[in-house]
Amino acid sequence: MKKLVSIIALLTIATPSFADTKPARPSHLTRTGDGSYDVTYSYTDKSKSGWYSSLRAELSFLNWKNKYATDAVPLDPNEDHDDYSFEPVFAVNGAFGRRINYFWRAEVEAGYLSRFIDKDAGVEFTLSMPYVLANGYYDFANDLYIGAGLGVSFPIMTLDGGSFTDAGNRSKTGVSPMAGVMIGLSHKLDDNMVLDVRYRLAGTIGATQQRELQHIYYLENKIGFILDNSISIGLRYEF
Repeated sequence: MKKLVSIIALLTIATPSFADTKPARPSHLTRTGDGSYDVTYSYTDKSKSGWYSSLRAELSFLNWKNKYATDAVPLDPNEDHDDYSFEPVFAVNGAFGRRINYFWRAEVEAGYLSRFIDKDAGVEFTLSMPYVLANGYYDFANDLYIGAGLGVSFPIMTLDGGSFTDAGNRSKTGVSPMAGVMIGLSHKLDDNMVLDVRYRLAGTIGATQQRELQHIYYLENKIGFILDNSISIGLRYEF
């Protein structure tokens, strides 16, 4: 952000569960005449639809670069960008899906990464990102799972303050492909409720925005590849 402020100053000077039927413990033992036992089980006959929904709270660590360009003066290559590394933002996401068989399940996930804000010398930059992903998971027998997702993100970037004169163009929303891989752990709390902890590594592309300065020059701000490391915890309800 200090580099962005320097650029502006320069321009101003220039001018479900795994089984349908789950056996309980033996409910009755009957001793036979030869000394063996007849075992009678009681069964919980609970039909599972395979459908489920989930809600997660998430902490994401974002990495990206803001690249600046202008038509006023050449910019120093060392001063034409800001690097952001592992910037923490909070997020929330929900999903609706279905178990396909014993191991596989699929879902549609929608989420929102809350605003990252960087403000310096009266210039404010913000970044937030709604997204939609189609995810597939493979559940191991030991409650671990792996997965992958593919979808679309909508990065929203805003520049405000300083010498900007076109306030009506302060925000820019992009539409970009997004993909990620996941690893997690599920723990069954009861017949329907599952505790879910997940790590995801995802990537998407940011937006490009041009802003007017003093009705004379323009400043272009371009966000390239955004890398997201996220850790989330939530609950999954199996119908």
